[in-house]
Amino acid sequence: MVLHTAQFSSSLLGFLNGLSWGLVFPCYWLLDRLLASFLSTSQEKRRRSQDPCSFLALCVLVSTPLYLLFILAALPLALLGFLLWAPLQAARRPYVYSHRRAEARRAEQGGGSLGEWRPQGRSFCFCSANACLLPDSLARFNNLSDTQGRAREVGRRIRNGASRPQIKIYIDSPTNTSISAASFSSLVQPGGGGFRRTSSLDHRPDSNGEAEPREGAGGAGPQAEEGGPPGDCPGNAAGGGAQTQTESPLQPAGVQISISAPEPEAPEEDASGPRPAAEGDGASLDSRTASRESLARFHGCDGGVSNNTLSHRVSAFKKPALRRRRHGDDGFDHEVSAFFPANLDFLCLQEVFDKRAAAKLRRQLHRYFPFVLSDVGRYAWKGCCSRFKFLNSGLLLASRYPVLDADYQCYPNGRGTDAMVSKGALFVKVQVGTSLQEQRIVGYVTCTHLHAIEGDAAVRCEQLDLLLEWGSEFRKATSSPAGDKGLEDQVAFDVILGDLNFDNCSSEDKLEQQHVLFTHYKDPCRMGPGEDKPWALGTLLHPSGLYDEEVSSPESLQKVMENEEGRKEYLVYPTSKNQSSSQKGRKIPLKGNGRRIDYILYSEEGLQQDWKVDVEEFSFITQLAGLTDHLPVAMRLAISTGEEEP
Repeated sequence: MVLHTAQFSSSLLGFLNGLSWGLVFPCYWLLDRLLASFLSTSQEKRRRSQDPCSFLALCVLVSTPLYLLFILAALPLALLGFLLWAPLQAARRPYVYSHRRAEARRAEQGGGSLGEWRPQGRSFCFCSANACLLPDSLARFNNLSDTQGRAREVGRRIRNGASRPQIKIYIDSPTNTSISAASFSSLVQPGGGGFRRTSSLDHRPDSNGEAEPREGAGGAGPQAEEGGPPGDCPGNAAGGGAQTQTESPLQPAGVQISISAPEPEAPEEDASGPRPAAEGDGASLDSRTASRESLARFHGCDGGVSNNTLSHRVSAFKKPALRRRRHGDDGFDHEVSAFFPANLDFLCLQEVFDKRAAAKLRRQLHRYFPFVLSDVGRYAWKGCCSRFKFLNSGLLLASRYPVLDADYQCYPNGRGTDAMVSKGALFVKVQVGTSLQEQRIVGYVTCTHLHAIEGDAAVRCEQLDLLLEWGSEFRKATSSPAGDKGLEDQVAFDVILGDLNFDNCSSEDKLEQQHVLFTHYKDPCRMGPGEDKPWALGTLLHPSGLYDEEVSSPESLQKVMENEEGRKEYLVYPTSKNQSSSQKGRKIPLKGNGRRIDYILYSEEGLQQDWKVDVEEFSFITQLAGLTDHLPVAMRLAISTGEEEP
């Protein structure tokens, strides 16, 4: 397959498409603003109630005739543009693949930057999030506004959360649990004494160039060099893709600190000027200060740390560490996190519908993810069915690893308002390494967004059938031997991410819960049909409470999600035939912990023989508080073999 880097194969067709959209856009924008002026979010209503001099009604009365007048004036041009735009969509490609040139060049040269593949100790982090980037008037039905500003902020928070410095602390005492390094497994050094961690970070592709030494984070001191004095502070910076790791000698109190972080980037300014601080941006890590300040609290550079000082510094990390839970039956960590996972590898977004918002989001994500597939889907009558498609699929995939093949398929059975949207599935094959025998190590990532209308269980089940069928066909079509030697690819993982629009606890979703999909793919949050694990949370927030002070920031939303009564206030809960739909503020006992409609599923079928995948950690993320009505979810998969690493 050929990756499409432009919407059209011909520059002439691309020019005509741009011209036609330019004719349509003024009428589209005016109509969107007119509808948005009649729909207010709860935040806007609260601000107006606090302002006795609000003249909203007068402004609407004055602006409405003006909007209508301008719309009538722009309508002839819009009709002309539409007549030119609609036929062009038959030749439009189903996605656009964009990449940073340096990373693409390295991938074309054989993936040398991917490094030698060793399955033992490798892990990959996946994240799925519904961004709700609809045209502003439609987003207001979900109590959200300012789609363009939200798109920029969503991308910035994801980028800064994923690229923040990762601080790992190890203690030589097995009985001291004040500091948790549960995110990664540690291995005892052969010589005894401390703990040494091995992880996939050492093997990640370098997406921003080679690592360069720099000053220690947060003014904690110079970077430790090999052979330096034992008391020096360790600090290590690497490119956004690769993470080189420096481990410090054990301090007298038995504490070892290691940092891995991408090189900081220059502050970004949009065309409209510097971006003001967003409300509730406490955890966005714009300058990575939070992580560096945490490091400074614990970073001993004097070479001698007393036990009293150590106890004080340990307490600073105790509370966040306790948020992570290891369930005896699960064997992996799960938590509610205020940040996106550090070193995020694959990101799948849904409802990225607005073109301008998608461009802003893509620019932000490209500063961390080298490879992005966006503008996924079909328009007009092409590819899906006879129903006209006004919006694309809304899917966006960002990756730190080079994409080898991609394919998009549109669900043909949408109904109602969903029939006007090109919902479907994006199938992607990525290269994550190269074996000693020069075989490509690959993974399969599928992004999807299912039918949303309640009560249409049969439609969603049919789409799940198509998802399995298309996925099997894509893997077969892309599994042919590659390269001069004709060697078969080795498959490391197969993952499905997306908004499936059904939960595992509602009695009305029984058909979907029992679908054969769950015999081929595993859901880490699920015990069985109709029953989630006790720690699993709902991912659908009640729109009416998005701007409440209790959930206005990532940290405050995290605290609410960790509290059972708080969850009942702000999550949408499963429904049954005997009770009405969920409403905010209900106190009666409810089944489950909210409607979990955002999924990350993984398969153990079709992988390389003797390789094993295990869930290492699973997170519900609150960093997009106030920006969307969904909680993103993240999962880290560990790859291992039956043989012990020498």
